[in-house]
Amino acid sequence: MQKLYRNDRFEADEWTHVGDDDALPAAGAVFLGKARWFAERACLSPPPTGLSIGLALKVGEEIDDIIGDLSRFSAIALDFPKFADGRSYSTARLLRESHGYRGELRAVGDVLIDQIALMKRCGFDAFVISHEPTSLRLEKGEIPNVPLYTQPISEIREVPTGTRPWLRVPAAG
Repeated sequence: MQKLYRNDRFEADEWTHVGDDDALPAAGAVFLGKARWFAERACLSPPPTGLSIGLALKVGEEIDDIIGDLSRFSAIALDFPKFADGRSYSTARLLRESHGYRGELRAVGDVLIDQIALMKRCGFDAFVISHEPTSLRLEKGEIPNVPLYTQPISEIREVPTGTRPWLRVPAAG
């Protein structure tokens, strides 16, 4: 069973994934794949009243061709097909830092407890959890802390530590 973890708690998920051949509902929040977005962009811009559009990107899908459409998406779901595939971390940082995307960024797929602190650091703010041990740890508030970073992030104030200027810690206050 999948659960949505957002705002430091589990919440009801109002979003539905709609396949390329499925009918769109009259109202609600739907994730569309990139191919369907391009096929129906003209009739979904702006979306019909009562319908929120989200984009579901598979790992490795390019984002350069959707940059002009980012403001039309209330949410973007990025896929993690397996624990060891980190390409969606890079996509999240590009969306947030280079392209200024401010909607919900959702991690879906193989999302495990050890990844969540770094996913948040890259800009994710919602996580679809299907791994039961991860669900249990999140319910208890047990998210591992990562106190040192080697790559600064523009939205988080950090200061160099010691004699290694590339090593950073969160700024006090």
